[in-house]
Amino acid sequence: MRDKDPDGSLVPGRTADAQPGPADLNLLRTFLAVHRSGSFTAAARLLGLSQPTVTAQMRALERQVGRELFERLPRGVAPSPYADELAARIDAPLDALAEVTGETLVAGERPAAPVHLAGPAEVMCLRVLPALAARIADGLLLRAATGLTDPLLDELRAGRHDLVIATARPRGRALSAVPLMDEEFVLTAAPHWAARTGGPERIAARGPGVLHGLPLITYAEDLPIARRYWRHVFGRRLDCRAAVTVPDLRGVLAAVVAGAGFTVLPRYLCEDELASGALVELYAPEDPPINTAYLVQRPGSAVNPQVARVRELLIGAARAW
Repeated sequence: MRDKDPDGSLVPGRTADAQPGPADLNLLRTFLAVHRSGSFTAAARLLGLSQPTVTAQMRALERQVGRELFERLPRGVAPSPYADELAARIDAPLDALAEVTGETLVAGERPAAPVHLAGPAEVMCLRVLPALAARIADGLLLRAATGLTDPLLDELRAGRHDLVIATARPRGRALSAVPLMDEEFVLTAAPHWAARTGGPERIAARGPGVLHGLPLITYAEDLPIARRYWRHVFGRRLDCRAAVTVPDLRGVLAAVVAGAGFTVLPRYLCEDELASGALVELYAPEDPPINTAYLVQRPGSAVNPQVARVRELLIGAARAW
């Protein structure tokens, strides 16, 4: 039941068992983990607690503040407006406190924690891992994962990764994101297919219909990169079905070099093949489509100093990419 004013009326937003006073610091840490991850289960994994413990702590905090903090949903929880306000007030101080307490430990007293880093497979293999390789001998522990941006960002929020390289800026303000690299897209094929198109001049004169009948190789059935190229360069919708799909752009590259058909690839991925003549750029627009990749960090991951180290190393390396 709710508290009552002296006249017997209910006090909005406060329950009868509310316990005023300063909230316990551990409860606030758990609250922040739930708010950031979007579920009690994910917060429990982040904190090394059981899910019932997290639930009990949130009930205790709700009793202390006299307000409902989270709406329980079929999958996860949704924060109340009061919870959003509380998180905005405590996130920076709690992160700073965690960082300070972590740095006061004597060197070697606590084993170094691995950095969990994820991103698209080709970016991880061709850019990220080579950029970090020299630091492994210095004691950097790295756990790499690959995948598509949306699932990886969901896993980042759930605490499975510390950093994610995303092909789009994440929505909302809960995740910190900085631009990392630009990808320029190239329409390309093996030389014998290029000869069949009649060259860039014919495409410029007659449009992309010149490519009709050439097999399209792509990494997904919905042709995301090719559709974007068509829209940006030709100003029209791509009406084509993929001949081959490979869920890795390195596989797409290998198939196109072998003569399977044409495709659209990031230039960094195929620049060696273009330079050697193994691939030909079918059309070179004055304004090629460009996509920005972002380095996204999970709130609270700064407690591991290696995360900041990897972040700065990648930002520095990206200047040369």
